Amino acid sequence: MNRASFYDPGINRSFGMMASHYGVGVLPARPKRPKDKAKVESGVRFAQSCILGRLRNQTFFSLDEANAAIREAVERINTHVMRRLDQCRRDLFETMERPALAALPAEEYEFAEWRLARVSTDYHVEFERYFYSVPHSLIRQQVDVRATSRTIEIFFKGKRVAAHQRRYGGARFGTEPDHMPSSHRRYAEWSPERSGAGLVRSVHRPRGSFIAILASRPHPEQGFRTCLGVLKLYQAIDTAQAEAVSGPCARDRRPELQKHQRPHQIPQSLQAHRRTCRRRRAR
Repeated sequence: MNRASFYDPGINRSFGMMASHYGVGVLPARPKRPKDKAKVESGVRFAQSCILGRLRNQTFFSLDEANAAIREAVERINTHVMRRLDQCRRDLFETMERPALAALPAEEYEFAEWRLARVSTDYHVEFERYFYSVPHSLIRQQVDVRATSRTIEIFFKGKRVAAHQRRYGGARFGTEPDHMPSSHRRYAEWSPERSGAGLVRSVHRPRGSFIAILASRPHPEQGFRTCLGVLKLYQAIDTAQAEAVSGPCARDRRPELQKHQRPHQIPQSLQAHRRTCRRRRAR
């Protein structure tokens, strides 16, 4: 339950989708209120007395032996003739309940986890530390993410806007070319130019780190999050020290090193700067 209420309870979305798939109605009951589900409690009491009660003094040496004894007890219950109805439970099931049963769906239900997410400035949403693209027009919008064991689906106002194969390894970004804007500056303030020279001029910080980060990404927009993190690190130091840290970052991006360096690898000078900031905060 997402929202506990006696009059209008909120059912968990994943559980509600499973109930809808099989055509089952859900009637929530309050905790510690057995009268809300009297029929269920009565069935549990009957099973305990007629099955567990009869087998409580027996000893079983394997699971198959225990299941065989339980199966015999259940068969005895179903074939027992009830005095008031003059029928057994099996006859009632065959004459009344079986004709009303609906066929199972053609496809099995696949469990899906639902989450709320907000589209970042790089038009990607995050799920389990991996990023999946959506149409760039949804930047900063809140979307619903449906995740199964194989796919990631993204919905906006009930309409599916993106679908990706779920990632468990490899590249962290799943970007569809159709989702990329022709001019990122038109839809958001961030762009490769602003992340490089333009952004550096606006915040008076060096551009070497930004150039190194954006050059290591297949798409420049995928480096915006990292640039934001670098800006936060630079806010704690003066401009001269920032220049000293940023210069080696740009020189490390030599052509002969680019093909051997991983896209997500952070320059060594930036790592040293992070360690220095951590030591200062610890003091």
